[in-house]
Amino acid sequence: MLRRNAADPAIRDRLAIKFGERAWTHAEYFAESCRFAQLFAARRRPEPAPFHVAVLLDNTPDYLFAFGGAALVGATVVGLNHTRPPDGLLHDASHTDVGLLVAEPRHVDKLGPIVERLGLGTDELLITRRFVDADDPAVTPAAADLDDALSGVPDADPGIEPDLDARWALIFTSGTSDAPKAVICSQRRLMVTGNRLSMILGVGPDDCGYVCMPLFHSNAVMVGWAPSIIHGAAVGLARKFSVSQFLPDIRRYGATWFGYTGKPLSYLVASPANPDDADNPLRIAFGNEGSPEVVEAFSVRFGVEVIDAYGATEGGIAVNRDVAPRPGALGLATKNVKVVDEEGRELPRARFDANGRLVNADECVGEIVNVAGAGPFEGYYNNAEASERTTKKGWYWSGDLGYVDDDGYLYFAGRNAEWLRVGGENFPAGPIEAVISRYPGAVVAAVYGVPDDQAGDQVMAALVMRDDAPFDPAAFAEWIDAQDEVSTRYRPRYVRVARTLPMTGTNKVVKRELVHDKFRLDRVGDDTVWVRGKDDAVYREFTHLDERGLRDAFERAGRLSFWDL
Repeated sequence: MLRRNAADPAIRDRLAIKFGERAWTHAEYFAESCRFAQLFAARRRPEPAPFHVAVLLDNTPDYLFAFGGAALVGATVVGLNHTRPPDGLLHDASHTDVGLLVAEPRHVDKLGPIVERLGLGTDELLITRRFVDADDPAVTPAAADLDDALSGVPDADPGIEPDLDARWALIFTSGTSDAPKAVICSQRRLMVTGNRLSMILGVGPDDCGYVCMPLFHSNAVMVGWAPSIIHGAAVGLARKFSVSQFLPDIRRYGATWFGYTGKPLSYLVASPANPDDADNPLRIAFGNEGSPEVVEAFSVRFGVEVIDAYGATEGGIAVNRDVAPRPGALGLATKNVKVVDEEGRELPRARFDANGRLVNADECVGEIVNVAGAGPFEGYYNNAEASERTTKKGWYWSGDLGYVDDDGYLYFAGRNAEWLRVGGENFPAGPIEAVISRYPGAVVAAVYGVPDDQAGDQVMAALVMRDDAPFDPAAFAEWIDAQDEVSTRYRPRYVRVARTLPMTGTNKVVKRELVHDKFRLDRVGDDTVWVRGKDDAVYREFTHLDERGLRDAFERAGRLSFWDL
């Protein structure tokens, strides 16, 4: 496809990449990809070492040049998440056998342990200053300058024909509930998925995608970029997602589609509205984890069709959305998609009371699986145990909780680590979180379990409020009491009000950090924690005196280990 795009007279002079005021045609993109390919081939470690090139960059053109270069010589791009702490990056890079690394100055402060541990020589660490701005430091470590390294490299096609199933990328899972895993993505996988998504999005050669999700994540690659290669279209790059730059970028690039994951739509909807917000070229967006209310508000305000779908980096689960929508449902489960217990037994259908409240969570909530097989999932790199667990019984096990109603509609109930156990009853966090996300003024909401001093869990919620909507504890108590979908038992005992929540690089809340912080005032920083007793009508601020009393209760109950987790 890269070669075709560079040779076809109808495509070669079309724009392929837009970045700020700069642009590259498909012919120019191919030429630059050839230079990267030649450089990678010249500096690869001798076989049998894997041909793995790590990329530690924001969304700059060099990222896409690296993808193009790797495709042409059968190399694998390892997308390192620059929002990970240094020890996390070290784990990811060493786990994936990185032998060459391309980085930019703003991320070099995290490189020290990686370079030393991997034994990267000067020629194996390439620092690019080709797209630096005011945020980049002037000093970089001892390394090869990418521009210098490319200066004598020809832009000739290396002439290699990698296999369709050659490993093209290792894309890490988000790591919201456990450590990220490196998902294997072949050239076939990325292009087939990109082609399917381009049909859903209606992408043609005159379209332009907007890539503001990080390119180390599958959404940006498969939804944002891959359709442009398949159809000879263009993409406009944003270094990272920005509420203030979203519309200016869309208008400057003439972007017609974009992908999202996590909470970007929530942040955009929470920003001050302007009368001309819908005056933009964007026609469609594709992503996941947008609540129905936020999706609708975004669609109306910006004049955009939004397809909020269920999906994961691994793939493997298909849901039919070409049906009448049902509140809270992902769509209609296909015949091969089941909700099962740990042994693989299909669970009973969900039952609801007159208020729409799920009443048999203990019976009906289980893991979402594809009994027809693994689908596009090609395994986790260097993690046979996780690969075997995900493909147990020859099925694809998503790691997500769900339930199915009598009509076959599938509902998402959270990750399999997001069970709450309150009063001896198990219940998923997802349905509670979906309700609290609707609280007026809330930008982001998360629900998770924290230990009870006697047994099981208590429900805790974390909220980020709009600047013009400060948290009112009495109003929140009145509002949550009026939500019929949430029984009294599952109304939050604790509420943490924060300016920001810990997020992955793909705007997903890292709940394991919230679970670790709990209600402990020595861990929540400047955030305020509110508490509501069983018989209290309103929430009140959780004080240091409350904290000392609660800790003593844990100690008396012999559960102090839960306090310190």
